[in-house]
Amino acid sequence: MAADQPPSSQHPTAPRVTLDEVRAAHDALQDAARPKTVARQRKRNRWTAREGIAALADQASFVEYGGLVRPAIAGMEGAADGLVMGTARVDGRAVDIVAYDYTVYAGTQSSNNHAKISRMFDHALQNRLPVICWLDGGGARPHDMKVEGRGSAETFVIFSRLSGLVPTIAILPGRAFAGHANLAGMCDVLIATRDSAMGMAGPPLVEAALGLKLTPEEIGPSDVHFAAGAIDILVEDEAEAIDKAKRYLAYFGPPLPPGEAPDQTALRGMVPDNPRRAYDVRRVINGLADVGSVQELRGGYGRAMVTAFARLGGRAVGVIANQPMFLAGAMDGPACEKAARFVQICDAFDIPLLVLCDTPGLMVGPEIEKTGLARRSARLLAAMANATIPMMTVVLRKAYGLGYYIMGSRPFHPAILLAWPTAEYGGMGLEGAASIIYRKELEGIDDAEQRAAVHRDRTDELKRYNTALEVAGRFGYDDVVDPADTRAILLNTLATLAAPLPRATRKRMIEPY
Repeated sequence: MAADQPPSSQHPTAPRVTLDEVRAAHDALQDAARPKTVARQRKRNRWTAREGIAALADQASFVEYGGLVRPAIAGMEGAADGLVMGTARVDGRAVDIVAYDYTVYAGTQSSNNHAKISRMFDHALQNRLPVICWLDGGGARPHDMKVEGRGSAETFVIFSRLSGLVPTIAILPGRAFAGHANLAGMCDVLIATRDSAMGMAGPPLVEAALGLKLTPEEIGPSDVHFAAGAIDILVEDEAEAIDKAKRYLAYFGPPLPPGEAPDQTALRGMVPDNPRRAYDVRRVINGLADVGSVQELRGGYGRAMVTAFARLGGRAVGVIANQPMFLAGAMDGPACEKAARFVQICDAFDIPLLVLCDTPGLMVGPEIEKTGLARRSARLLAAMANATIPMMTVVLRKAYGLGYYIMGSRPFHPAILLAWPTAEYGGMGLEGAASIIYRKELEGIDDAEQRAAVHRDRTDELKRYNTALEVAGRFGYDDVVDPADTRAILLNTLATLAAPLPRATRKRMIEPY
């Protein structure tokens, strides 16, 4: 055939997709092209997945992956097969975002969107990018049980391998059931709206298994999960959830410019002189940290302990603090477990730890032994002992028994171990110690009033022997300080600490609970 001869009509040119068709396919994914589905979200009083991503991501930074994927079942259709995902920058930091779209079959997980999200998680694994998950969906899509050769979903296995390698953040703006709840439970932090619901099975499965006809909110309301420790941060709406997610992520980035210091003289009056009077340790944390920099985690669970991120001079620190407002600061199982996991998060990402101690010790008695406290308190001790991050300890008031031992005492080699003038030390509660040490003397006194008076005298002797200055005199503390000087000392201590070495692999995993 001559070079200038036209091609034969029997061999037509293969059809090509036009640029207009490609643009139309992408335009069809956007909320503007789907007014009915957006209206359904408004009826639920929810944002769309794309609105959530737009609020999270820096302007024009989102690059979508797999937007053109369709459901695997013939006759089914839905934008991006119910999962919007891609790379973005959040306050300048590169992240991966995955967002289930409730307007497509209730945001359910399908054969194709499992392949999509597994691809995104693997991308995060290979590139060490933080992952933000927008979890609004009803678990597995039953239709996809009919897909031949579907294979096993790698989603959950790959995601679990991100633990401790990169920060993982879950936002629950509506409903998360089955697989969605599983992803939520594996994230480092779960931020949920107050009217959200979560459960390992949704209403249809609960009804089939238990014969109970329940709404999603009756199965797993947010207040139940907050009290159980499954939800870390409870918020009013999506806007606040996104603000908290950005704030949380920033703790794992470079230091910020030094923040405003609170009035340090106010710290002098925060711990009452009367050792039996309670106070809210959150006031101390906020009094030491840069103004507005504190974010508490799991405030509804393990309430004898406060765990929070904060900044000191712009640098992120983790804080664990006994809470005298609950159980007088005595350490029970939930408090120890909450603190242990928080220490793991700080250790995984080399965030220094500030320990504020005011505890009469571990909880005691037959009822507490039924809760397995021996194991649960050991979990915190082991987390502290095996962490390689710097610790700074401040004894605010009571430092008794094994509780104090666990709360950053000398054997953990804290970078600095300080005490306030209100500090009290004891191998156990001093009233109890007096009863044991002077038992024979007390048993020899028949008069009850006289015996009580002697007991008080012996207890006072022990207290005088264990004041902050006496313990410092035995080098039990590095120093006893004016509370108003504490922040400056902590800042100077942080400035002396060596920077962590760069790491090519993860340091440790973080237990889900």
